[in-house]
Formats: sequence, structure tokens, C-alpha cells
Amino acid sequence: MSDPYPAADHSTPSAKPSRPRLLDRLLSLVRREPEDREGIMAVLDAARERELIDADAYSMLKGALAVSEQTAVDVMVPRARMDLLDVSQPIATLMPEIIETAHSRFPVFEGSRENIIGVVMTKDLLRHLLNTELTLRDLVRPAVFIPETKRLNVLLQEFRRNRNHIAVVIDEHGGITGLVTLEDVLEQIVGAIEDEYDVDGEKTIFPDGVRAWRLLATTEIEAFNEALGADLPTGEYDTVGGWLAHELGHIPKRGDACQHGDLRIEVMRADARRALWLRAKARGKAEPVRVTPPA
Repeated sequence: MSDPYPAADHSTPSAKPSRPRLLDRLLSLVRREPEDREGIMAVLDAARERELIDADAYSMLKGALAVSEQTAVDVMVPRARMDLLDVSQPIATLMPEIIETAHSRFPVFEGSRENIIGVVMTKDLLRHLLNTELTLRDLVRPAVFIPETKRLNVLLQEFRRNRNHIAVVIDEHGGITGLVTLEDVLEQIVGAIEDEYDVDGEKTIFPDGVRAWRLLATTEIEAFNEALGADLPTGEYDTVGGWLAHELGHIPKRGDACQHGDLRIEVMRADARRALWLRAKARGKAEPVRVTPPA
């Protein structure tokens, strides 16, 4: 007959205490090491499904993997849309363009837009305020040229190592094909980096001074009229850019402008196919003329 009161077992248990559930889940993911990129993606997908990483981390990790497969030509600003400064122009003449485009760095050319001789940083132009004898050439820094095939992960390392934020992209014959910035590369990892002029949801019209506005050329005419109290007509076009192209009779380019009532609408940025950004300026009301009676 078995003992109804067996002696207590004081031996050390052979089984270890159970691990936390989260650790078990992590170990289950890495128990088999991935052998290729598809394997890494499978691990990431599984981690996201099990909510071990959130959506933002998942997106950034996928972006970091994609960067190693992308090249400069995949993310560059095409040559037709590059904003360049002419080294022969006085700084005072270039200042309105610099202010309107609002870049922190500009490639500088001499003679032909194909002949880029360097880059100027907008903050360096402040030195011109203290010494008006300085020319744009005095402020130009060396430009960095990279091939179209430069991989983005390598370019990112070079940007970090050289403390450089901009590179000019050239083709196999040495011709200029575009421009790539540190922000362009980072956006492939973290997503769009918006500034004060990027589109915020459905907002396309932004205050830009006294009785002045900056707007996307794709702004609907109805929204434009409502926001500014204007009366732009509608026709075969629905957008302000479409109206402007119709009035001009050609594809709008930077500097083109049209007058409608007391509104002057000018093209601030454009590419080879269409206007991108416009500026609307309303004329102020005329001051009454005061006539001083003779003494």
C-alpha cells in the first residue's frame, strides 16, 4: 500500500523557470537565421503580425533595407527641376529667387547650366550683409558629383562622413542629370519630411505676406475664389494652374504672370510640363489724394 503521506521532495527541480512570453516570441522569430533578403522580410512581417514592432518601426526597417537596393537616379530631382544660381549675377539680383525657392543650398553654374562650378549655402549669404563687396563666387563651396548608379546606402554614409548634404548626379558621359540631397535619402527610410510649404492634407493655399498667398497650381478654382474672395472664371480647366496656362497660351514657366482684377498671379516654381507653385498678390486700396488749399 502506498504511503498516503509521501515525503516532500527537496531535490533541485530539473526544469528551469518559464521565460517571459515576450522573450519566447522573440526567440521563436530568430531561432532560424534568415539566409537572404526575403528571409529578413519574413522575420519583419512576422514581427509586425505579432505586434512586436509598431507600424512606424516596421516601415523604417523596410525602408532601410530598400535603400541598399536603390540608386541616386531613383530619388534625384531631375535636371529640368533644379534651381540653379548664375555666378555672374550680383547677389542682390539673385536674392528674390533665393527667398522664393527657400532652399538651404544651391548649385552654382558659370556660362551654361551644364557647367556647375560649386554649391552655395544660403546662410553664407549673410556675410554679404556685412561686406557688400563679396560676390557669389567668393561664397561658392566645392560641389560633390556622383554617378547615377551610386547606391543610396553608400551615399548616406558619404553624406555623414563628409558632412555634406547635397550631390550633383551625372551620367556616364559626365552630363548633369539631376540633384540628390540628404533629405531625399532619409525620406526613403523615415517617410516624407514636410516643411512649411509642403502640402498638409487638403490645404493648398498658404499666407505669404500682406494680401499675398502662396498656393499649389493644382488648387481648385472654386477653393481659390472662396479663400481669397476672388472671381477667377471656370472653363475647360478646373485649377488655377489650368486657368493660368489658358491665359498665357503656353506651358507656364517661372516668372510668368497674369493679372485678374486686383490680383496678380505669378509662377514661382514650374517644371517642363506644368506650373507647380504660384503666388497671388492683391493690390492695396488706393489712398485718397489730399489737396492742400492755397494759403
